[in-house]
Parts: sequence; structure tokens; C-alpha cells
Amino acid sequence: MAEAADELSTPLGQTTKGRRRRVRLPFTAMQALAVLLGLVLVGFGGVALFNDNPLGGEPMARIALGTPPPAVADDKRAPAGQAEPVAKSPAKTPAAAGDAKDAKTVTIIDGSSGKRQDVVIGAADPADKGDGDAPALATTGIDPRLLEKSRYGMIPVVADGLKPFTVYAADADRAKAGRMPVVAIVVAGLGVGAAKTTDAIMKLPPAVTLAFTPYGADPGKLAERARTQRHEILLQIPMEPFDYPDNDPGPQTLLTTLGSEQNLDRFYWHLSRLQGYAGIANFMGARFVATDLVMQPIVREAAKRGLSYFDDGSTPRSVAQSLAAGQALPFARADFAIDAVPTSAEIDRALVKLETIAKERGTAVGVASALPVSIERLGAWLKTLDSKGIMLVPLTTAMLKSKSG
Repeated sequence: MAEAADELSTPLGQTTKGRRRRVRLPFTAMQALAVLLGLVLVGFGGVALFNDNPLGGEPMARIALGTPPPAVADDKRAPAGQAEPVAKSPAKTPAAAGDAKDAKTVTIIDGSSGKRQDVVIGAADPADKGDGDAPALATTGIDPRLLEKSRYGMIPVVADGLKPFTVYAADADRAKAGRMPVVAIVVAGLGVGAAKTTDAIMKLPPAVTLAFTPYGADPGKLAERARTQRHEILLQIPMEPFDYPDNDPGPQTLLTTLGSEQNLDRFYWHLSRLQGYAGIANFMGARFVATDLVMQPIVREAAKRGLSYFDDGSTPRSVAQSLAAGQALPFARADFAIDAVPTSAEIDRALVKLETIAKERGTAVGVASALPVSIERLGAWLKTLDSKGIMLVPLTTAMLKSKSG
């Protein structure tokens, strides 16, 4: 009966024997693909939400480091935005295995990004020797005993019976200078303008004294170069002129309107800008050097620190000479500026006048700027002095001769 029913439901000419019945799925292939993609997206979302990885899957390298030795905090701070050494401790490195006790590891923190970096400094590193505020002083001829730490840096001081005036004075035959006319030349305004400063250092003989202002990108480096060429150097101190502030010498200028403590604080700032000078000089300052009340503390402090004082002669009202005498401070005053009129003819005329003063008085002092014409005419004139019976000497020698005379 069932077979008969089957035959009745089967199309004519076909049989049901061996035929497979089709299975129908409840969804299509496109629907299945959409579901699969949805599961993948859900999986990525779960990783992003619950996995603690701030780099978002960025490739990383992990390096195993040994336990560092205990660090010793260093309380020296660097200015913001610069690398700051914060810890030092002994460390062994392959390059210094034989001298590990002298090696140090410094952790450096970048002031702007906060990035930390460990740097190993070997025993031979000159930056790790002595006082960090006066590195490699022995190599520059600076006596560390003659330096004292201030809030701004190292400033000169008297120590062990030694004074900067005598230690940093240029070599000269003082016995010969005592027997014949002498001329001292001071070229001032150096330190700002590397080209003109280098010309003065390299083109003029060592007996010419060079005076540096405290300004410029690196006045200490230029002053060191001058001393390497055996020049005696001075530090110029910016002081208030009569037309201040229309005519402004620069930052930290000593002013008649400030109290003695404020001016001394500014004075220390200037003193710290470079080392190895035998004395100080005024930079401008016609009003300041003529005011006894404000000049007294400066001259007294210069004498206390074993320095000398050079007055550029720009104002006849200066009280520096009388104050220096009261403090037994080595002193010299320029007779005139040889390039007040900066032409070859006028400079040559001024130099002849300087010769006359030297022969009449025994000592003459001229001051000049580092103009190319001044350097050129000075260089030519200085070569003629021996034939004229006049000796070129550093300023300190002229100071000592004037004092003894």
C-alpha cells in the first residue's frame, strides 16, 4: 500500500529507489558570513577593552637587566629642559673591569620628556674629577685654591697667601721695565663678537692685556684661549653711565640707585662669568665711577679678593684712584683711548703721543677697542717700540712700576 502510494506520488518515468532527501538550512551563506565577521569584531573589541596594553599592540622588546647597586642621590639640579644627573653609584663595566671602583653610573632624566637613561662614566672621565663647579681647572692654568663658590658660580678669592693679581699676571722682565720707559696697551670690549676677539688674541703680542665683558655666548672659552696665548686678561664690570637707561651697558649693570648689597650681588654675578683674570675694569659707568658712596663697596671687595682695578679714563670725575689707594689696591688709569677717532691717521697720531708720555713719565697706558683698523695699526706700531727704546709690558707690570715709582 505504501509502495503504491509512493508510485502514485512519483512523476511518470522516475523511481524513488536510492534517492537522497535534501536538507534545508534555516539561514543562507551570506547570513553565515555576516555572523562570522560579527564574532571577529566582538573578539577585537574585547581585547581592546580588557587587555592592559597602552601601546595598542605595538611591537616591543624586553631586556632583562641586573639589579643596580644602591644609588646615592645627587642634589645638584640642572635647569628645566636639560638632562639632570640624579643618582650616582659604583658600577662595573666591561671596559673598566680592572678599575670598577672608580666607575660611576649616572641616571639622567630629560627635563622635558621625563625619559631616564643610565650612563656609565669611567675613572678617566675628566668631568668626574674634583669639584663639579670647576672642572679641569689644572688644564686651563686656573688655580682652584683661588676660587670660591658663590650662588652664581666660582669667583676669585685670596688663599694661602696667593692673590689672583700676582698668580694671573703675565710674565715680564720687571727688572728691565724698571730701567726704561714702558707702554701698556689694553684692548677692551672683548667676549662679544668671536671674530674680533679672536683677531685681538691671535694678532697682537702676548704683552698686550685683553679685557673681556661678561656677556657673549661663552666668554669663558674665549678668555681661556687668550690665556693659552699668554695674554693677561681683565674682567670688565658694566656700570651705570650718565645717560642710563637710554645707554644701557647690559644685564646686571651696577647702578647708583641700588643699595650696596644689591650691587655686590650683581658684582658676584659678573665675577662668576669667567676665571683667570688679574683684575677688573669699568665697562662704561661714567656716573657710577664718579659716585663715592656706590664705588666704595666695589673697590673694597675687589681688594679683598686680591684683584687690581683698571680705569679706562673715560671720565675725569672718577673716584676709583683715590679709593684704590685707600685699599692698597693695584691701580692703573688709561691716559687716553688711542682709537677715539677710528681712522689710521688719528690712531697713528695717538700712538706717537703715547710714546712721548712714556719717555717723559716712565709709564704710559693706552686703551683701544678691537676694531680691525685698531688691531692693524697697533700691530704695526708695536714692532717699532724696541728701536725707540720703549718696552711693551702687561698692565700688571705697569701697575707695579707706577706703585714703586
